[in-house]
Amino acid sequence: MTLFDSPAFEGHEGVHAFFDEKSGLKCIIAVHSTARGPAAGGCRMWPFPSADAALEDALRLSRAMSYKNAMADLDLGGGKAVIIGDSRTQKTPVLFEAFGRAVEEVGGKYWTAEDVGVSPADLMHARKTTRYVAGLTGHDAASGDPSPVTAEGVFRGIALGVRRALNRDLDGVTVAIQGVGHVGAYLADKLHAAGAKLVITDVNEEALREVAERTGARVVAPGAIFDAEAEVFAPCALGGAINADTLPRLRAKVIAGGANNQLADLEIGRAVYEHGMLYLPDYVINGGGIINVAGEIRAIARGEAFDPAWVETKLARLMQTLDEILDLSKTEHRPTHEVANEIAKARISGAAEKRAAA
Repeated sequence: MTLFDSPAFEGHEGVHAFFDEKSGLKCIIAVHSTARGPAAGGCRMWPFPSADAALEDALRLSRAMSYKNAMADLDLGGGKAVIIGDSRTQKTPVLFEAFGRAVEEVGGKYWTAEDVGVSPADLMHARKTTRYVAGLTGHDAASGDPSPVTAEGVFRGIALGVRRALNRDLDGVTVAIQGVGHVGAYLADKLHAAGAKLVITDVNEEALREVAERTGARVVAPGAIFDAEAEVFAPCALGGAINADTLPRLRAKVIAGGANNQLADLEIGRAVYEHGMLYLPDYVINGGGIINVAGEIRAIARGEAFDPAWVETKLARLMQTLDEILDLSKTEHRPTHEVANEIAKARISGAAEKRAAA
């Protein structure tokens, strides 16, 4: 299968591959759409088993960012970067400086930020070689780490889902969190403070121990998280957590988490609906982080200081959009992901038509 035949390609405007021999950088930057504005999305560092796997991930994530930014009503398109490598052993300042040069070569069509395996500290090195980095600290327009805002949106979304599906608040509800990295750890703290009981897993044992000590969470092996007795399943690791193998094992009534591309495919989304589970579309519920990043990009463009109130207004509106998606799903008897996809595509195509007519 060629790049253009891949189901994940879906009209990408550009796919860029970069290699830097000195640093060992192997990087793919995918730009899905700039119809609403420059593409924005984080950079992920992961030891992909092959270049094809890295490309597939970049394409799927880039497309999801177009949808996410459209649903958050941001003047941004969708893009994503992936670095092939082990973030635990292969990070160097030189590598991220090389990544910054790669971002710069895309010519302002893509803004990067942190994602799995990449921290704001890493991107400080990238900022030395490109201006198109957000989610940092140290200047008036800086927004800082977007993870807490992502977690806040996911937390609000889970509370909404629990009210809709279970007619109760979070106190006493059990939430199974898959992944307690940047977003998952913040989410665990918020859920614990709201009285939820937690079951957690991660491949990082130190992160697990720290979160469990703070929250009293029960720790299980990565594969056992799908069998946990929990009302809510919160995928906060890599994509594809909900698939033909894992769906029959889930006991949850609500699926809501911070991971991107939680559904292995569209058919699984329909199966979730037919199982009577409430799925909160990932690129809607986890949009808080990119809203925070957008606030920084906006402040830089205007020459102003970062405005947290603008971010809060956008986040609150995003939660209203999520509620509207759930209403439409119920009244039209359609899976939530189909409703959300339809709205996102309409917003993107509408922006493209306006740009073409200008």
